[in-house]
Order: sequence, then structure tokens, then C-alpha cells
Amino acid sequence: MKRDYYEVLGISKSASKDEIKSAYRKLALKYHPDKNPGNKEVEEKFKEINEAYEILSDDQKKQQYDTFGHDAMGGMPGGGGNPFGGSSYSYSSGDFSNIGDIFGDIFGDIFSGGTSGRKRGRSAQSRGEDLRYDIEISYLDAMKGTEVSIEIPKKDTCSKCHGTGSRDISAPKQCSQCKGKGQVKYSQGFFSFSQECPQCKGKGTIIANPCPDCRGEGAINVRKTIRVRIPQGVQEGTSLKVTGSGNAGVNGATAGDLYVVVHMKQTSGFKRNGDDLYTEISVSFPKAAMGAEIDVPILEGSIKIKIPQGTQSGKTLRIREQGFPMLGRRTRGDLYIKVNVGVPTALTDQQKRALFEYAKAMGDVPQDAKYQSDSFFKKIFG
Repeated sequence: MKRDYYEVLGISKSASKDEIKSAYRKLALKYHPDKNPGNKEVEEKFKEINEAYEILSDDQKKQQYDTFGHDAMGGMPGGGGNPFGGSSYSYSSGDFSNIGDIFGDIFGDIFSGGTSGRKRGRSAQSRGEDLRYDIEISYLDAMKGTEVSIEIPKKDTCSKCHGTGSRDISAPKQCSQCKGKGQVKYSQGFFSFSQECPQCKGKGTIIANPCPDCRGEGAINVRKTIRVRIPQGVQEGTSLKVTGSGNAGVNGATAGDLYVVVHMKQTSGFKRNGDDLYTEISVSFPKAAMGAEIDVPILEGSIKIKIPQGTQSGKTLRIREQGFPMLGRRTRGDLYIKVNVGVPTALTDQQKRALFEYAKAMGDVPQDAKYQSDSFFKKIFG
């Protein structure tokens, strides 16, 4: 059973980003495999520390974990690589890339994994960045599903050079300073440092004759309209992945992805809790006492429900499968209706007499003296 991530790092849930980073730094230094060669127990401990930091250092992942615990980290079928949390989140528990982020500038190759660390850095730089777009939809759209058009600012492949970054057809040349590695290595005493190559900016290549439109980047800034399908049953914070719709990659490399994060715009008179829907209605005393069939408004129109005899004010009725569709499933949540029994604020004399007779029959005669004899009603009705 996985330990709580906060317990792993020895911090509280209210810890700041700096406190999370500081705790991780200390533990990573203590349990790094390079300092404890051959110790399997320490290696597992290091994996656990790195996994905890990977989640708690990211605001979106941390929010998902705080809400759903380890269950939120399992992801959804077909999901993967979502850096923004939400329902489609997944991650790899064996990734040690964070250790390079924390210590790379200080310890260089010791913690970056030598050549493999450099390759990882170049790959991340070449691939286009992932983008995030937040959208607000109504309860009805969340229930029925919809398709929306969004306009996003992004980097798109340069049409003039077709992403090559070059004005002509000449291929990029290997950087003479880093020899195509994208990083240069320095030594200072015991330590070895690896830094981004200042000449090629980590690309490993130099374009001799850059494209004038994109200045050798292979991508230009545009505003692009993208159609996004919102499935039935999406919930607050659901993240929808649009593959390849992020920023274009450097010099024709793979484009990043777009993550559309869905937020709910509450509809007046309704509240949502998970897949269930909640509302309130008012019924008259006779209908509550004797029972009735009435129309109740819902998001998609109205439905008929039965008010049972003797329904008390504040009673909640459950209507099965009239809530939101469950994301990725054929079943729906339930509709919960709170019944409020209305008390008349103004009665006619005839209504007062009828109510008085009812009270007499129930043995609950009002204490007001003018209602105690029939003479009062004789004056009214003759």
C-alpha cells in the first residue's frame, strides 16, 4: 500500500512550494542511489521520494491528489502524459527527471545521468510545448455533451520553410562547439557540469541561412481556432487532451498537445455533486397531505413525479438515473428533490372556515378566541 505523499516528504498539507522543494532536496541528497550504490532499499526509498515530489510540486496534480488521494493517480483508459491534472491524468512512478531539475545546475552529470540526461534535455527542448486552455460550460452542456470552438495563441509550423527553419534547402550543420550534443561540459575540481550550449541554444545544430519569417525556429506565432468535443458527463476539472494541437516543435520536431480543462457554470436552482443533481420544489399543503402527481423542471425539460401522501416539509425524494451521465459509462447519476411544503400567507374567509373545520376534526383548534364559536362564522356567512 502506498504511503501518503506528504508523509513521504515529511511535510504538512499546508506546506508551500518552497517547503516542498526544500524537503525533497534534503531527502534526495540523503537517498540518492549514486551515494548508496547497490542498496536496493535506498533505491526504492529514492523512487518513493521522487514520485511524491513529482505530484506535490505540480499545482494541478497536487489538487487531484488532495481531492482523490492515490486513486486520482491511476489515470483513465487511454490517458497519458497529462501535465494539468483532471480526469485523464497519468504518470510514471519510476521517472527520476526531477532530480536533475533540483540539482543539475550544481552537480551536473552526477545527478543528470550523464549522456542520457543530455539526450532527455534535448528531446524536451525540441518537442513543442504543451498548452492549456480553460473553458466554462453549462450544466446542460455537461449533461448532453457539446462541441465548442476555441481560439488559442500558439506556435504553428512556418509555412514558408515548412518547419525546417532554413531559407533554402540546405540542411542544418552540426554545432561546432557542442559537437551536436546540445550541451557543453565543464569540470571544476571534483564536480562535472553540463550546461546548454550557448552557440546553438541546446539544439545541437546551426542553421547557416535562417528563414526570415520564423528566424530559423521553424515555427511562427499564430491564433488558431480548434474544435473540441466535450463528452457527456464531464466534471469540474476534467482535462481533455487534443493531441498535436500544442506548440509546434523546433525545426519540424513533434508538436506538443493541448489540454482543455473544463469548468462548470452552475445553473440557477440546481446543484451538482459528482454525477448526482440536486434541486428544490414547493408544493401546497393539500398536495403534500393527500399526495399528488406534479411536473418538476429539470435541466433537459421536465418530468412527472409522485408526491407521496403525508410528505413532510424538507423531505428529499430520489429519482433514479435522472442525474448526469457517468463519463465513459452508460449509466447516470440520480436526481434528488427536496420538497418544501408551502404555508398560505393570505386566506379568504371561506378558506379560513374550511381550515377551522379541519382543525376541529383533528383536535387542533386554534387558540384565538374569535375562532372558538360559530357566532363568528354566522356573522360572515349569515
